[in-house]
Amino acid sequence: MSTLPSDDTDPVEVLSVEECWSLLRGEEFARLAYRLVDEVHLVPLNYVVEGDGLLIRTASGNKLLAAALHSDVALEIDWHDDTSAWSVVARGRLRRLEEHEHHRLDGLPQQPWVPTLKYDVVELVPSVVTGRRFRLERHAGSTA
Repeated sequence: MSTLPSDDTDPVEVLSVEECWSLLRGEEFARLAYRLVDEVHLVPLNYVVEGDGLLIRTASGNKLLAAALHSDVALEIDWHDDTSAWSVVARGRLRRLEEHEHHRLDGLPQQPWVPTLKYDVVELVPSVVTGRRFRLERHAGSTA
């Protein structure tokens, strides 16, 4: 899923909110960054878009604590090949879904990739969604 910036002179294109949501709907793996007290955590996870939110199954632990503390969070997805790349970031706060809301996952394709028990669901309803698309000029022999 790649398209280059429309202006060949500018290697960076700002994505519209609609483009960002389209990319979020097309992926299922992300990284979630959040702060707990004086530590920043960064964890990989899988998610599903439902309405204007991102639903994440989780086990007891730090993500639930971050939701209880109303910590600011950022969820990031990205992609690249040899000529282009994109990145989307959704910022907001997590909230734990009440048990009677778990039906929102019914019929959605979200299953945890790691086969551990995850009885809780948190939701990120982003206050800000931003994204960029990049034209890359990687040189032969380049490792970064």
